[in-house]
Amino acid sequence: MAFFKNKNDIKDGSQAVDRTLWVRLYKRVGRYWGYWISGLILMLIGSGTQPVMAYLMKPLLDEGFLGHEDDYIILIPVAVVILMLIRGVANFGGGYLMAYVANKVLFTLRKDMFASLVLLPDTEFNKGDSGRLLNRFTVDATQVTQNATEVITTVVKEISVIVGILFLLLFLSWQLTLIIIVVFPPSILVGRFFARRLRKINRQNIDVNAVLTQIIREGIDGSRVIKLFNGVRSENERFDRVNSSLRHQAMKIATAEVAMSPLTQWILSISVAFVIALALNQSKDGSLTVGTFIAYITALAQVFDPIKRLTHITAKAQRMMMATESVFKLIDSPKEVSRGFRDLKFGPNSEIEFRNVCFSFPDTQSNALDGISFKVKAGQTVAFVGRSGAGKTTLMNLIPRFIEPTSGSVLIDGVELQDYDLVSLRNQMALVGQNVFLFDGTLAENIAYGSNSGASTDEIEKVVKAANLDGFVKSLPEGLQTMVGENGAWISGGQRQRIAIARALLKNVPLLLLDEATSALDNESEKLVQESLDSLMQGRTTFVIAHRLSTIKNADVIYVMDNGRVIESGTHEKLMQSGGMYSNLASHAKLTSKE
Repeated sequence: MAFFKNKNDIKDGSQAVDRTLWVRLYKRVGRYWGYWISGLILMLIGSGTQPVMAYLMKPLLDEGFLGHEDDYIILIPVAVVILMLIRGVANFGGGYLMAYVANKVLFTLRKDMFASLVLLPDTEFNKGDSGRLLNRFTVDATQVTQNATEVITTVVKEISVIVGILFLLLFLSWQLTLIIIVVFPPSILVGRFFARRLRKINRQNIDVNAVLTQIIREGIDGSRVIKLFNGVRSENERFDRVNSSLRHQAMKIATAEVAMSPLTQWILSISVAFVIALALNQSKDGSLTVGTFIAYITALAQVFDPIKRLTHITAKAQRMMMATESVFKLIDSPKEVSRGFRDLKFGPNSEIEFRNVCFSFPDTQSNALDGISFKVKAGQTVAFVGRSGAGKTTLMNLIPRFIEPTSGSVLIDGVELQDYDLVSLRNQMALVGQNVFLFDGTLAENIAYGSNSGASTDEIEKVVKAANLDGFVKSLPEGLQTMVGENGAWISGGQRQRIAIARALLKNVPLLLLDEATSALDNESEKLVQESLDSLMQGRTTFVIAHRLSTIKNADVIYVMDNGRVIESGTHEKLMQSGGMYSNLASHAKLTSKE
């Protein structure tokens, strides 16, 4: 099994791309610069107490413990308490403000991500990448915002601490400090080496996490298939393979992270050894006092923690950048483009025309639709039949512009669909499909969804009755206010279809798309749904895909499709008399379900 769907995703990104991501991310952080700067200042105040605490060791040892009577020596314990109080208050205030900024950035990121998600072209949802999409919301966005403020804050704060302590070290003994400065470059090189390593591993880790999310989702959605077809063992093995891969990736990350700090500290320990040796030599000639040395070593010890945190933040920065790249890929994904500016008003004299339309899916050589041409007048009902894979659903998807023709044109009133405003175009049509999606809300909210959301209770009850749904609604304890739950799992197929019909009736539009609306129903449910459909289709221009004669036999024109082409057309009676494919399918009950 391929764990990585896009091999390009595991290549190292260029530094130019990284810089662009940094700029884009911190522009978002910069929207809250007042809070961020205030938090940073508070943290710097807290950090500023560290070199002061170290310096207090010098007078305490050189004068306090030697019995000098200086009054200020006795104030040192008080100063320690005050400094710790300042540090605590400053760190709390800074941490709170940084958390506020992080959560605001997370809010805006997820908002922009979802705005992009709902505008993705239909083809993007057919790639089987739902695991990756979910992962970007649940994992990547959180990873970005958790680390965005922490990374920059840690860098600024710890570098400030290091610089402050470095000045103190220079003040106490510039000779000893030169040794420390010489050792800094090798420790930086170690950090850069591990940063490059972590960048690659984290990019792979994001991909494996997305695959794992997809498998978990399939385990939930396909639980009945898994159990019925004895797929429990194979699914467990599949999950274990990906989970094991994720564990290996996590161990690689952990190894790099835990190795970075000891190596850096070992390099620095060499400098400490030289410092001690030189200090012993200086103490012999009296140029270095005990107090100065203890203050120096105390300050030097305080450098190690900031350096350790900076090496750890390198790993977090790499995780953040990989997650940032993933998040912005979604935000920057190509959206559905309206292109047109015309308002569509589909009237009684309107006409829809398919003119030599061809369509092929990406990475395929053959056409799913090949030279389709026909006209439909307002008020007509046209039906499409054919074997599975003949191109019926593909053809219907062209009308609301879920997909675009590879060549040829679809026109309304002589104007190509692309020239109409996309919202205006879709406002003229309603869809009733085989798989009706229900949102986690009340029954009324599902019927009055979207553009229908302002409908009154009377209007909803009217379409409920027209859709033969009133008996079902009355049987519910809370009627229209009953919560349907996630995708209405407890609602039967026939009831779902009638909810979709009620939704379409409430929208009250001139164009109707019926895609296998009765294919999965029993005879009793089909009868109720068909009565509802008859009510819905009255006075509307209707495109029907169906395999049941009851749905299509009264159509004004029936188009028989095979291998992406229209091979027969006419009324039910005419096609039955012709003895062609339609007659054969009808007589052998092979008018199949959706492709």
